[in-house]
Amino acid sequence: MTLAITGATGQLGRLVLQKLRDRGAQTPVVALVRDTEKAQDLSVETRHFDYDKPDTLAPALDGVDTLLLISGSEIGQRETQHRHVIDAAKAAGVRHVIYTSVLHADTSPLDLAAEHRATESMLADSGLTVTLLRNGWYTENYTGSVPPAVENGAFIGAAGDAKLSTASREDFAEAAGVVATDPGLEGRTFELAGDRAYTLTELAAEISRQTGKDIPYVDMTEDEYANALRDAGLPGPVAGMIAGADTAAAKGALHDESGTLSHLIGRPTTPMSASVKDALS
Repeated sequence: MTLAITGATGQLGRLVLQKLRDRGAQTPVVALVRDTEKAQDLSVETRHFDYDKPDTLAPALDGVDTLLLISGSEIGQRETQHRHVIDAAKAAGVRHVIYTSVLHADTSPLDLAAEHRATESMLADSGLTVTLLRNGWYTENYTGSVPPAVENGAFIGAAGDAKLSTASREDFAEAAGVVATDPGLEGRTFELAGDRAYTLTELAAEISRQTGKDIPYVDMTEDEYANALRDAGLPGPVAGMIAGADTAAAKGALHDESGTLSHLIGRPTTPMSASVKDALS
C-alpha cells in the first residue's frame, strides 16, 4: 500500500513525514511537491505535483493506494485545485483519500469553511473511500503573533472571550500519520481539536507570565483587526481571513471538547503554554 502526501514540503506535510518516521511506519511513501528542489531533504520518493496543472496530476499518482490531500493554502482557489486532485485520484485508481478539512466544516461559520464543504461534497460524490480530518486551528496561528505582541506591548485580536480549542501543528500531523497507517480508521470523520480551550485574554496572560511583562489582550472589531494586520504587512486576503476567523471564533467556530484528537494520538494535546514557550525561544 503506497501512501502519497500532497504539500509534502509545507509545514504540515513535513511534520507528517517526520511522524511517520517516528512511528516506524513501513508503508511506502511518496512526497508530492510543487518544487522538487525543496524536497531533496525528505528522504522519500518525490514526484512533481502542481494543483494548477491538472493534466500532470494523474501520472504522479500512479501506483498510489492512499492519498493524504493536505488542503491547499491559496484562498479562493482551493475548491478548483482540490477538484483537480480528486479527478486525478479517480483517474489513477487511488482507492482512499484522507482530506484535511476544518473543524465542524458542515456547520462552521468560518469563511474558509465553504471551500472545505465543497471539497467534502466532491469527495462524497467521488466513489472513493474518504476519511475526513476536520482539523481545528493551529495554536501557531496565534503564537506566531507572540513576538510582535511582546515588542508592541499588547496582543491584538477580534475574538472577544471566545473559547479556542487549538492544538499544535505537530499534534495534527501525528493524527494524520496515525490515520494514514491504520486501515481500521478508514471512512470516518474526525473532529480534531485541543484538549483545553482558552481565551485570547488567557493567552495574553500566559505571555505576560513567561516574559515578566504586562502584555494585555486588546480586542478589536473585525475591520480594525484586519486593518492592523494589513498595516503589519500581511496581504489583504490573508488579513481578512484571519480577522474573519476571530469573529467566527466568537460564535464558537474554534471550540470543541470531544477529546478526539488526544484519543487518536494516544497522549494529551500540546498545552498552549508550551506553544507560547516555543514562540518565545
